[in-house]
Amino acid sequence: MRFFGIHAPDIGIDLGTSNVRVYVKGKGIVIDEPSLLVVRGDASREVLAVGEDARLLLGRTPGDIRTVRPVRDGVIVDFEMSEIMLHYFIRKAVGSHYILRPRVVISVPCAISTVERRAVDEAVRMAGARAIQVVEHPLAAALGTGLPVYEPEGSLVVDIGGGTSEIAVISLGGLVVSRSLRVGGDKMDEAISAMFKKDHNMLIGERAAEDLKLDLGGAVVHADDARRAMVRGRDMVTSLPMTVEITAQKISEALQAPIGEIIGAIKWVLERTPPELAGDIMRSGIYLMGGLAQLPDLDHLIASEIGISVSVARNPAQSVILGAGHLADNIELLDSIGKGDAMRD
Repeated sequence: MRFFGIHAPDIGIDLGTSNVRVYVKGKGIVIDEPSLLVVRGDASREVLAVGEDARLLLGRTPGDIRTVRPVRDGVIVDFEMSEIMLHYFIRKAVGSHYILRPRVVISVPCAISTVERRAVDEAVRMAGARAIQVVEHPLAAALGTGLPVYEPEGSLVVDIGGGTSEIAVISLGGLVVSRSLRVGGDKMDEAISAMFKKDHNMLIGERAAEDLKLDLGGAVVHADDARRAMVRGRDMVTSLPMTVEITAQKISEALQAPIGEIIGAIKWVLERTPPELAGDIMRSGIYLMGGLAQLPDLDHLIASEIGISVSVARNPAQSVILGAGHLADNIELLDSIGKGDAMRD
């Protein structure tokens, strides 16, 4: 006879453009997989693979099978596929042997609209949650990094993910000033792809662009950087395969525009920060988190442009899910967050 528990453990979810991460109370992070599905291209939209299994098929599927990214720029763009993906990950994380479904703490961009927030709430509920609490990315990231979120002092958080960059000043458990840019790792990949089209009349895949960003990219262009790579793609004129050699300098140059937008958003937030909190930030510095926080020289570039020291979180890619998980471990803390009035762009 199969044993059924009563209460499923509370869980935290970071529903990212690039990855879905799930934290289970008492266990920690149990899932960190791509926000990706492989489906049939016909009307049935039969799901063939989800997460890591889908990533292995990226760019290798026949014409009647396609990959789907149900989350773009930090928000749900394909409700049906988002529900299927979340159901898959929730069941994988906690199993199905419980009478009461789990309570879920899920993070979202700080500038998400009411309609977009409702879509997240409904998708998570239909995927198997009995209760849902939404928390903004910067607040979750600050909690996951161990910053004094509940204290009357200002902390400036810069969370750069796959779809969005979230910049916020946090004090007394809420966002005082915040800005959300739909600029992140995906836009950097697109900039690299655009550079190949412009300079070489060559098309490269999403995965190739991301690999180049990770292997050769940096926030600062170094003239003495000798790293280079051979890149395979398709000639836009002849449609035949072609190979070109690319340097680290060219990859870093392609990243300058999106990085410039992020630095501009940090300045925007600082210009609107109350003087008392700005003084706190001058003393404590800027906290950089998210997967792109590890881009070489990004912390040094921001520090030199802004004139404030920058610290990179210990586990920058996991800051948000660790914060959502902290709230899942301590549900009573939900009454203490998000009380402040936030000014958002």
